[in-house]
Amino acid sequence: MTKEFLISRRGVIASGIALGVTGLAPLARAATPLKVAGIHASPVENAWNSCLHKALQDAAKEGVIEYVFSEGVSGTDYGRAMREYADQGNKLIIGEAYAVEKEARQVAADYPDTAFVLGSSGAEAGNNFGVFGTWNHDGAYLAGMLAGKMTKSNIVGSVGAIPIPEVNMLINAFGEGVKAVNPDAKHLVSFIGTFFDPPKAREAGLAQIDAGADILFGERIGTADAAKERGIKSVGSLIDYTPRYPETVFANAMWYFRPILDAAIADVAAGKPVGKNYTPFGLMKEGGSDIVYVKGSAPAEAEAAMEARRAEIKAGTFEVPKMMDEPK
Repeated sequence: MTKEFLISRRGVIASGIALGVTGLAPLARAATPLKVAGIHASPVENAWNSCLHKALQDAAKEGVIEYVFSEGVSGTDYGRAMREYADQGNKLIIGEAYAVEKEARQVAADYPDTAFVLGSSGAEAGNNFGVFGTWNHDGAYLAGMLAGKMTKSNIVGSVGAIPIPEVNMLINAFGEGVKAVNPDAKHLVSFIGTFFDPPKAREAGLAQIDAGADILFGERIGTADAAKERGIKSVGSLIDYTPRYPETVFANAMWYFRPILDAAIADVAAGKPVGKNYTPFGLMKEGGSDIVYVKGSAPAEAEAAMEARRAEIKAGTFEVPKMMDEPK
């Protein structure tokens, strides 16, 4: 393995590991692996970034792509990182534009031969700037249905990062799932003001527990630590937290980035424009998200009702409300 460094006037801003590919997967033996760079504003251990990172690593191990990445890249350095990876010949750059929407689009305009597909609250731009949202709200709604029947205090809580549309939609979906089965339940919501600060998320969770919440929805890492500390139940988001918190996390609103990544790779390989919204590939009915839960945690009738609604979502006969306003 080799290391590649991004150098700026301020020195090293991040480092990435280039995964060597010794053999091509059957699907891609006839093609040269696509050069792909990932730019992560948070450490790759952050749940959202870990979803992207794992999908990219898996694609590299299969020989589909060559992958380099940088993590912990600040907003002030993000545009520079995009330019440097484009200058290095990467054909597809995966990342996030949430804090740098205007600059990211300008970089894409300056590099028309490079494909950029970034998590974004905005629309696609031109032929080479695609976007995707983190729409695991279906799983959050279903987890809310379980939580609504499990709460004994009739108070649940959600700890989120920043009230951007995708985060709002996720927390609102959890709350709507709770209300669907328990209209009288109260939903407490807190935002920590950053995408990665586990101690701050823990403190927000403890405050909600002190206010009466006996189930927490952890949109941010650290929330489950508060639940574990106080002996209550919690719901995870994006990845499966149950193995890490076996007595605490009973359900997870999963999100799988691979379907989005595969669609973007296919477009680049075929020479097609990536200036589109790739979000639909992450929906439950497309296999891009789901719920995983510990059976027996909720009453049997609650699990049965949740599974029936899950089947409706997958069949396209029920649509979870997309509420992107900041939760009240």
